[in-house]
Amino acid sequence: MKKFFDQPVWPRRALQIFFFVLIALIAFNHHLKDTDSVIQFLSSVSLHAVCPFGGVVSLYQFFAVGTFVQKIHQSSFVLMILVFLLALLFGPVFCGWVCPLGTIQEWVGKLGKKFFKKRYNHFIPYNLDRYLRYLRYALLAWVIYMTAITGKLVFSDLDPYFALFNFWTGEVAISGLIILGVTLLGSLFVERPWCKYACPYGAVLGITNFFRIFSIRRVESECKSCGVCTRECPMNIPVDDVLVVNDHQCISCLECTSEAICPIDDTVLLATKGAKSW
Repeated sequence: MKKFFDQPVWPRRALQIFFFVLIALIAFNHHLKDTDSVIQFLSSVSLHAVCPFGGVVSLYQFFAVGTFVQKIHQSSFVLMILVFLLALLFGPVFCGWVCPLGTIQEWVGKLGKKFFKKRYNHFIPYNLDRYLRYLRYALLAWVIYMTAITGKLVFSDLDPYFALFNFWTGEVAISGLIILGVTLLGSLFVERPWCKYACPYGAVLGITNFFRIFSIRRVESECKSCGVCTRECPMNIPVDDVLVVNDHQCISCLECTSEAICPIDDTVLLATKGAKSW
């Protein structure tokens, strides 16, 4: 236990475990709702009801006709608003601190780091990688368009998040299972491959990095240009080459900060413009 609390940014680790267990419990319990084994206070909750992305894909139908897309609950709208407000303050903390799919990619990635050491997360050439990162915006546009014209949650058949917590139920499409398998396999070579290249919700939240209130900032006068912040960034952002990290791929994990791995105190930190630290 002491080793856990000695880890850098341990509150993030704790929240990741908490939300992973919570979502797994909700998903498992939902399939027990007609049995005596069900946990009553969670019995009416489904995975779709606790997914903020459901609110995003329902926006068109909600404003056009005042209804939600099939399977989407009002709670998805509430969660969407809460997550977006949080992102306006601190960036995509949902991605880095909450999302169970991002968490399991990190856990699988730990095996990749043991196998490949420093080569891990550096297999894809930069000239290819920088273009692949925009695929998630194309997927976002497709999902929103198809959901708007069909009124159905078309993404559920492709969603590795849904597949992760329902693979044992028979409700998951083969396409979802294949994408989940490719994502987990890819995590052995690339940190968070789904987050980087495909996640449509990550694409939405990534935009908030351009105008968030609290940003990751590098104090140039204190920086020794050792490059450790860039090497440890799971999203391969060149932190040591910028003063403010406003890259659309930042997930606000804080792994690059002085609280985590930067060897110089108060050099890389979460702060507002003009403030030294937060």
